[in-house]
Amino acid sequence: MKNIIVSTIIVSSLFLFGSCQDELNYTPTGVLSSSDLTSPAAIDGLVTSAYAAIGNGDMIGPIYSDWVYGSVRSDDAYKGGGGTGDVGEIDALEHYNLTTPTLGAFVTRSWQNLFKSISRCNVALRAVNTLDEAKYPSKKIRLAELRFLRGHSYFVMKRLYKNIPIFDETISDEEILKVSNTISNDESWNKIAADFQFAIDNLPTTQQEVARANKLAAQAYLAKVRLYQAYEQDATHKVVNINKTRLQEVVSLTQAVISSGKYRLSSDIADNFLQETENGPESIFAIQFTVNDGTTAGRMSYEDGLNYPHGAPQYGCCGFHAASQNLVNAHTTDIDGLPNFETFNESNANLNTQTVDPRLDHTVGIDGHPYKYDNSKPFNNSWVRDAGVYGNFHTMRFQQLASSSSYFKLGPFMGTAKNYDILRFDDVLLMQAEAYIQLGQQEKALDIINQIRNRAAASTGRLKKADGTFASKYNVKPYSSTTWTQNFAWKALMWERRIEFATEGSRFFDLVRWGIAEQTLNEYISKEKVRRPYLATAKFTAGRDEYLPIPQAEITFTNGLYKQNPGF
Repeated sequence: MKNIIVSTIIVSSLFLFGSCQDELNYTPTGVLSSSDLTSPAAIDGLVTSAYAAIGNGDMIGPIYSDWVYGSVRSDDAYKGGGGTGDVGEIDALEHYNLTTPTLGAFVTRSWQNLFKSISRCNVALRAVNTLDEAKYPSKKIRLAELRFLRGHSYFVMKRLYKNIPIFDETISDEEILKVSNTISNDESWNKIAADFQFAIDNLPTTQQEVARANKLAAQAYLAKVRLYQAYEQDATHKVVNINKTRLQEVVSLTQAVISSGKYRLSSDIADNFLQETENGPESIFAIQFTVNDGTTAGRMSYEDGLNYPHGAPQYGCCGFHAASQNLVNAHTTDIDGLPNFETFNESNANLNTQTVDPRLDHTVGIDGHPYKYDNSKPFNNSWVRDAGVYGNFHTMRFQQLASSSSYFKLGPFMGTAKNYDILRFDDVLLMQAEAYIQLGQQEKALDIINQIRNRAAASTGRLKKADGTFASKYNVKPYSSTTWTQNFAWKALMWERRIEFATEGSRFFDLVRWGIAEQTLNEYISKEKVRRPYLATAKFTAGRDEYLPIPQAEITFTNGLYKQNPGF
């Protein structure tokens, strides 16, 4: 973490890569338990270790990057890489109907990595509780930080698997083995919410070290929990009710963050995706990464390391996470600078003649367009690894230029020291807008959504080609109040979330939350499989594919205590 001393506890990871399908194994150089640590300084090290844990995922066991689970499983992107067999588990996830409980490299490994982070929080919570406040004046704050971190990991798990076991630091290892995953959906959401509420009650609004969670971050995260909880699902994941009380909580919590004045939209959306402008005014909470920090290999982010252009000499691997034709089409705009809601996907976008939202060139690598704001090396179709299967578009938001000080190459794979935002101000704004629209107060959402669109319109400064012209014809305008009915506002909100967070991994989870995943994704497949025949057998099944299966290894380990999700 850039502003917290991390040398108290060092866990070294040695990554050995044989092929894209090899698992990443690490062996800690030393393991400490809470019983080894009794001084405030040592216990602070355990807290730091818990912060580190939320960034300790793998390329094939991700826990913070949702490019596989939320982008490839949506209509935003294809798997990419060297054909369907290259890291075939992602291909199975992209097809939905090929997903099984025995997908060890992703379904199982992400589960295990998330529980490792939860375990670190619980170990640290037990240690902090051994000291009184006279000896450890920061006790309540550290407890609140740890519960924030634990709440984060449980939230990620619940969004992925839905039916998860939830336990805290007060129970023994033996008791943990008796905790099932069969509590009600509402009860599990409330348990997660309790961690964030504790954080709200005990964290300061501002922390001396920017990397630490604060009260406003906890309010933003609790708003996200309540927003998901508001869309009440039955046992087969169907949305059966939208809870207005929960939505009002979202409005209140997001308003506390907005009215604080501590955060704002960056002037250019690019600032959210560059190491030089990280921890900026839009970043509410981020996982911190470093390079050249005095350690052997720094503290690097590798979860997006497969997603660099394969044919580009400055990268060389691995061509995963290819933007879909559907996503590119969704960026087209009409003469008024508004989305082509009904007609966007009737034909492939002609980027030489049609106008587009500028966010397209912040998101997708396109032939002849500046790649990651470097107009001296524009994206080239020769950089694409398998255009015959996945087309010529590529991903870009989470990649860093090879010339960036944050960039690090380990063997054929790339890592970066760019922080990973978990909560951003644009998300807080759109959460509030969503709640207002669902409450029938859509007029309050108009200005919020237009703030996002106006920022998009202004985000063109880094998009010029070497000759000073733009590669695309940009035209994005705010919405007018004259057409702002609740139905239109809802359509606009859904569209805005897709474009604002395109390829960041929010899309799939939004579709599930709204209860429209089956309809949207099967319509997407019906058109996209003509463009990309490898999707010919893909099918989304409602009541099954909204969530990952519970790993079979975990069910076996608990002797059947954990129950499998429906349909698997």
